[in-house]
Amino acid sequence: MGYSDILIHIDEELDDDSIHDLARELGNCDGVLSACVSETRRHLMLVQFDPDDVRPSDVVRQVRARGFGAEMVGL
Repeated sequence: MGYSDILIHIDEELDDDSIHDLARELGNCDGVLSACVSETRRHLMLVQFDPDDVRPSDVVRQVRARGFGAEMVGL
């Protein structure tokens, strides 16, 4: 089984609690192994996921479902 990573750009500027809550919530989603926010570029989040269980667009939808603007970087 192999894992994949995507980089997500979050449109809003979030405070510490909000960005870390979002990363924790994403990390608890089915098929997502981890979600890490860049401390120097707080609008970027690296998400590691299992492509057998979840698609990258599903991860972005999870961010948007929480009320934030988001898109994949580099696609």
